[in-house]
Amino acid sequence: MAGKRYSRQRELIFDAVCGTDQHPTAEMVYHWLKPKNPNLSLGTVYRNLNLLAEEGVLVRMPFPVERYDANVVPHTHFRCKSCGGVFDLELAYDPGLDQAAAAEEPGFQIENHDLIFSGLCPECAGGRGKMN
Repeated sequence: MAGKRYSRQRELIFDAVCGTDQHPTAEMVYHWLKPKNPNLSLGTVYRNLNLLAEEGVLVRMPFPVERYDANVVPHTHFRCKSCGGVFDLELAYDPGLDQAAAAEEPGFQIENHDLIFSGLCPECAGGRGKMN
């Protein structure tokens, strides 16, 4: 893990995000770690997630409740409107979209884009979701 200063709690938080494909919220990380780390506070989780995102080792995802992703390579996401789950899609990232947008919008310095699809995940589409 890259970082300015070593912190055991920061390492635990980073490892928790790296160890899942659920794109967790800060609250999820907190609840996963709290039982074995009774001195951990939710504020500490938020601060460290934000620090890790600022360092570029996590991606902060701007959903209604922020989520975090340890996969910092540009890729596509899907958000289920029923259960709220966030999933990686295998759709290849297209840097040509950045170039096309820059060509169409003079003056903007486009570095990358976020592509998020929404709908129903396979489980919710099969009738097992929260709000079907």
